[in-house]
Amino acid sequence: MKTVDNFNFSGKKALIRVDFNVPLNKSFEITDDTRLKAVLPTVSKVLKDGGSAILMSHLGRPKGGPEEKYSLKHIIPYLSKMFGQEVLFADDCIGADAKAKAAALKPGQVLLLENLRFYPEEEKGDVEFAKKLSVLGDVWVNDAFGTAHRAHASTAVIGQFFKDKVCGYVMQAELDNANKLLTSGEKPRTAVMGGSKISDKILVIENLLDKVDNLIIGGGMSYTFTKALGGKIGKSINEPDKLDLALSLLEKAKAKGVKLYLPLDNVVADDFSNDANRQTVKTGEIPDGWEGLDIGPETVKLFSEVVAGSKTVLWNGPMGVFEFANFATGTIAIAKAVKEATQKGGYSLIGGGDSAAAINNLGFGNDVSYVSTGGGALLEYFEGKTLPGVAALEK
Repeated sequence: MKTVDNFNFSGKKALIRVDFNVPLNKSFEITDDTRLKAVLPTVSKVLKDGGSAILMSHLGRPKGGPEEKYSLKHIIPYLSKMFGQEVLFADDCIGADAKAKAAALKPGQVLLLENLRFYPEEEKGDVEFAKKLSVLGDVWVNDAFGTAHRAHASTAVIGQFFKDKVCGYVMQAELDNANKLLTSGEKPRTAVMGGSKISDKILVIENLLDKVDNLIIGGGMSYTFTKALGGKIGKSINEPDKLDLALSLLEKAKAKGVKLYLPLDNVVADDFSNDANRQTVKTGEIPDGWEGLDIGPETVKLFSEVVAGSKTVLWNGPMGVFEFANFATGTIAIAKAVKEATQKGGYSLIGGGDSAAAINNLGFGNDVSYVSTGGGALLEYFEGKTLPGVAALEK
């Protein structure tokens, strides 16, 4: 696979698939610029070599055509400031305006194309649409790991039209960090899995059982395990059709010599709100009409000790409803334990989504080894699946 470091972009127009799917408020202001800052190194290398950059991305989920709130023009002022120059904008991603602006682009300049998903052909992986995009550049760079699990026109299909296909720095860092965790992480290795559903993470969990020494299960998915083991879970979130699956995972972990940790106690509430009445009960003893919204203090102590004592940690998913301050204790404790493990010389990978938000909100982003921007793509990689966006770079 060609990488940014071993490719010379001098005189080339680099068509770069980036992930600018950033949150905007009602005034179209960016509320989290992590993904924008992430592409700076790749684009800077292209420009430093004497090339020009044509950036393409999606934003949100437009319904089959242009929508003002999903226009990428809203991020132009931010990009111009970040790159220290006027970033040009094409009001379409294909067609006359895009072609003319791409053709006129001089070395050192940056052009942003309008939202790819204004065309349904993007998500359909349409070959003709990919071909129309491809004529804009001389070399294709894929730096959008967050969409690498999608076989879309700009993320995978487009690769067939280029001789030179290059893996961007974001993509490379995501793959390097995922592989480090899977293949060369020091023992003891611990995976912390949270979130609401086992079904979302079953394949990841099964694959990780061959890689880790400890598997910690928290968050909403833990109540399915508790129910499967005969415990009372009140009205807690659970998947009644996955009870046998939960039991089989416990058996597989035991057979492989993996220590699987489930909560010892839960913080429960009589309503799904931050202001609900709450109490702490032993796991499996949740009263009727109450639901578990966080792990309890005994669990916090146990999980934190296991994580802090690990040399390699993967964390994916919160321990409770961390959006509610009264039920964020467990998630904050795991974040602190991951930080502690890292400070002791361990390696930590935060698996996108809510875990990344928790780490960043606490200001721990620089205190862990790597915070993935990948979410779904990272999970599919951990499931052992081939990611179309990565495969397209390897062909």
